[in-house]
Amino acid sequence: MHGKEWLEAWQIAAVYIGTVIGAGFATGREIIEFFTQYGAVGTVGVAVSGLLFTWGGMRLMVMARRIGASSYDELNRYLFGRMVSPFVTLVMTVMLAGVTAVMIAGAGAVFEEQLGWARQTGVALTLVLAFVIMLFDRKGLFGINVFVVPMIMLFSVVVFIKTVMAGELCRPDMVAADYSLKAVLSPFSYAAFNLAMAQAVLVPVACEATNERAVKRGALLGGIVLTVLLLLNHTVLLSFPHKNGYDIPMAEVVHTFFAILYWFYVFVIYGEIFTSIIGGLFGLERQVRIWVPLRGKWLAVLLVSLFMAVSLFRYGELLSFIYPLFGYISLVLLWLLWRRQLPRQ
Repeated sequence: MHGKEWLEAWQIAAVYIGTVIGAGFATGREIIEFFTQYGAVGTVGVAVSGLLFTWGGMRLMVMARRIGASSYDELNRYLFGRMVSPFVTLVMTVMLAGVTAVMIAGAGAVFEEQLGWARQTGVALTLVLAFVIMLFDRKGLFGINVFVVPMIMLFSVVVFIKTVMAGELCRPDMVAADYSLKAVLSPFSYAAFNLAMAQAVLVPVACEATNERAVKRGALLGGIVLTVLLLLNHTVLLSFPHKNGYDIPMAEVVHTFFAILYWFYVFVIYGEIFTSIIGGLFGLERQVRIWVPLRGKWLAVLLVSLFMAVSLFRYGELLSFIYPLFGYISLVLLWLLWRRQLPRQ
């Protein structure tokens, strides 16, 4: 029984990691934006963010489990109150749908840029794969993350070791510190934003877990692995002199130092995008179930069809408007997680 609990804890941790790590993490752009551009202060920021991921993920899942929340809407009601929660849930649902659509477009771009296929072929293939995995419901969500997350971990470790062996690690001229307010707030907004995005998946997963102990262990494992992955990738990017000139800095790192790993990196990037797509679809499906009386495969068909249509559009402008708003709401979520009392068992 003990081994079964640890297996479930690892499955929960893998879902947590796979949901947080998306295209921005895989390309390195997100890590530069929130941490690496601030140098040594960014390194401290990674540690702060890691602590928030561990504490926040655990508190969010335990809270959801104890109030019996099966979707993020029910947890929002507890955190924000009945008056404000419908607005928060609506913004979260739009944001989650928008980010999932961007990830789907990103998956199409990987096929187009790396394989020379048509973008829509990549999108269609990704959505067919996503539909198949959604048919397996929770088992599909766990299965894809348990498969992809170790690949992501392996890639991060190998690139870090190769950077050390190449003698390129964190030369003093690259580790200047930035003490601005933005640099100090960055780890809080990063953790808050990602917790808010992961909430859609973590709430139903926590509610459907066997017991609270598995949930706590899963959050702890997930938080530790996320911290290590952030630290490894941040350190590698810190060691790369021209990182700010690229949209996909990690691809340049791999190209420059370890060309032999390039196709493995392409596979990892696609895997990271795909786990985020599955996480987004899973969270949306659990929420839409409450609003629309559809079950099982018909709901999956509806969501996949909608995203096939939506993925034809580019969401850049919409997201640049919603992201700041969502950032503020996410910080409120982090504060309320700390302030709200944890219900008794």
